[in-house]
Amino acid sequence: MLDDAFARFLEREIAPDYESFVEAGSVTREAWAKTGAGGFLCPAMPEEYGAAGGTFAHEAVIIRRLGLAGFDHFGIALHSAIVAPYILHYGSDDQKSRWLPGLVSGERIGAIAMTEPGAGSDLQAVKTTAVRDGNHYVINGSKTFITNGQLANTIVVVAKTDPAAGAKGTSLFVVETDKVEGFRRGRNLDKLGFKGNDTSELFFDDVRVPADALLGPEEGRGFYQLMEQLPQERLLVAVQAMAAIERALDLTLDYVKERKAFGKRVLDFQNTQFKLAELKTEATIGQTFVNDCIRKLDAGTLDTVTASMAKYWCTDLQMKTMDECLQFFGGYGYMTEYPISRLYADARVQRIYAGTNEIMKVLIARSL
Repeated sequence: MLDDAFARFLEREIAPDYESFVEAGSVTREAWAKTGAGGFLCPAMPEEYGAAGGTFAHEAVIIRRLGLAGFDHFGIALHSAIVAPYILHYGSDDQKSRWLPGLVSGERIGAIAMTEPGAGSDLQAVKTTAVRDGNHYVINGSKTFITNGQLANTIVVVAKTDPAAGAKGTSLFVVETDKVEGFRRGRNLDKLGFKGNDTSELFFDDVRVPADALLGPEEGRGFYQLMEQLPQERLLVAVQAMAAIERALDLTLDYVKERKAFGKRVLDFQNTQFKLAELKTEATIGQTFVNDCIRKLDAGTLDTVTASMAKYWCTDLQMKTMDECLQFFGGYGYMTEYPISRLYADARVQRIYAGTNEIMKVLIARSL
């Protein structure tokens, strides 16, 4: 029912303007507000904050439908399934009441500021600092590659409260950008793919936030909070990958059934049949694995190693599938007017963010 309702909403409210969002490099605040009003933001948040009170399985339905509809440049997934859970799991009752209803309604747009010019997958290397000053913290530093960066007004910031303490010196803060001075947004970065999803540089120059912007009861818990939530983030990427794979295969099957070469359909060549048989089989394996991971996450049993397996394997498969499918389109596949071209470009970053696939393999190897 949720999938059907969201599909109808996307067709009615998002589809007419989506290409203009891609061209502009950002979805509008109006689209965010409409999505919140429709009940499609933060569906796993509790009902007391205005949400549906669902689970990650409901998040997965929405993320999958975005991918199948071709609207995956809309940064809902990070907002709902990454930013909001940090506040839910680590925020005080007051913090949750202050921030979650706005995230549910779309009045607030969420982002998480982890990556820095000199720190990506190595979160212990962040240089941004937060220094206690009376009833405030003063944040200084810069972040880059921040999804939803141009529009976000509620940003979870990773900062060092004790730079000498390594991982134990990391803390998380929620910065309400419209209530502070010294916060600046850099340019909307020009990317290979995901053109419609604003991705930005962020700068914090003596940004003063109240002491209760700290997530958690004490300083130094940030690295552990990040580690606890990364399995869900990595599964989220796997869900996105499988939706993109499903769409690519559907588009390719439609094309090879219609396109003719040497007097017969491209589908009638044995090479086409064998390649697509392999891809369909791998897609079925991947989706079965992801579904199992979703069940485990909802049961509280999804571990970091399994989530890392899902993230790396599904995104590697995504890149392979896009390459194989684009080949069937021939020269048309290289033209941006064909959706397979966009799917190919969008796939590349999946192997990089939420921890590179090489990092995923390191984590898996440590468990052997």
